[in-house]
Amino acid sequence: MTKLGFDRKRLAAIDPFLNDRYVKPGRLPGTLTLVARRGEIAHLGVTGMADVERKKKLAEDTIFRIYSMTKPLTSVAFMMLVEEGKVSLDQPVHRYIPAWKDLGVFKAGTHKTGFMTTPTSGPMRIVDLLRHTSGLTYGFQNRTNVDAAYRSARIGEIEKAGTLDTMIADLAKIPLEFSPGTAWNYSVATDILGYLIGVISGQKFEDFLHDRILKPLGMKDTGFHVPADKAHRFAACYTPTPKGGMDLQDDPTKSPYLAPPSFVSGGGGLVSTAADYLKFAQAMLNGGVHIDGKHRHRLISRKTLDLMTANHLPGGVDLPALSKSLFSEAQYDGTGFGLGFATSTSAARTLMPGSDGDYFWGGAASTFFWIDPKEDLIAIFMTQLIPSSTYPVRNELRTMIYSALDD
Repeated sequence: MTKLGFDRKRLAAIDPFLNDRYVKPGRLPGTLTLVARRGEIAHLGVTGMADVERKKKLAEDTIFRIYSMTKPLTSVAFMMLVEEGKVSLDQPVHRYIPAWKDLGVFKAGTHKTGFMTTPTSGPMRIVDLLRHTSGLTYGFQNRTNVDAAYRSARIGEIEKAGTLDTMIADLAKIPLEFSPGTAWNYSVATDILGYLIGVISGQKFEDFLHDRILKPLGMKDTGFHVPADKAHRFAACYTPTPKGGMDLQDDPTKSPYLAPPSFVSGGGGLVSTAADYLKFAQAMLNGGVHIDGKHRHRLISRKTLDLMTANHLPGGVDLPALSKSLFSEAQYDGTGFGLGFATSTSAARTLMPGSDGDYFWGGAASTFFWIDPKEDLIAIFMTQLIPSSTYPVRNELRTMIYSALDD
């Protein structure tokens, strides 16, 4: 047993498993798995390539597109404004976006013919944005005429069009999927939080995030684009082929991430490294505090974090009772949703090892993290394959990491 309470052989089995099952057969380009416990790294394993075409090996400092793993950082940034008394969770969103005051719920029609709507049963509130009960959606859900309207306007796509301001204007013309607070649907809501951070703070969202989270935590490789002097560390991104291989989805030498974006996405725009994301995750595990030697920097209070990681779904139910999503970055059974994180309400119902109260999220390119306060445990997984639902690697990693505990 290691001093951090793991069986060495079981931890050491993770990387050969990933290599044999996914990397050698060409299903994933490469993997980085980081496991930390009690404030120390217990395992850091790297396999395969960051760029298959150029035979560039994946490294500990490789920069990845983390997509929706941006959402927890944006949510924490927003809760800083709540702590400062500048906004509250029960306020209506139209207080800050007046054009949304009369948004109705879809009844009939299309974006081409026009929509019929019915009034909402109540206003969309700030809490609805944080917990994805707003009535907004993602176009890639491919489920309804509202989703189709999002795709037509290129709202919430991986390569987003326009700016935060144009997205707000476009959404004022599209009805909600449901009355806010009555259902759960994975959506562009966290992008709206980024917009609101700018409105409420008076500072550009990207500057607020840098000044209040990225800089204090020393997350030097995290941002909304890859600077030229770091481009050689940027991974390629892939999509699966029908025969189980991969096609290049985003060439790191030609990627839109090499320049600052016009649309700054709080829902999915960041690039980062495993080491950087560990700093954020460890601050969360520390109760909202970043500790660097003798220096401490509090991001948010322990009680605010407790609020964020509690289940906020109406009635205390888990996701299967409320979800309308065909896709999200979480499995549903035994899972609730807080303010920016999914949380395990019943580890037994997930049919995987874990702890009630652990919290987590993932990104479109199959990245994933979770934080388990009961076990003082953090796990971060990095790779680059879209979509994240292609392989069950997240479940397999959860099982193998928890199975390596030996104390």
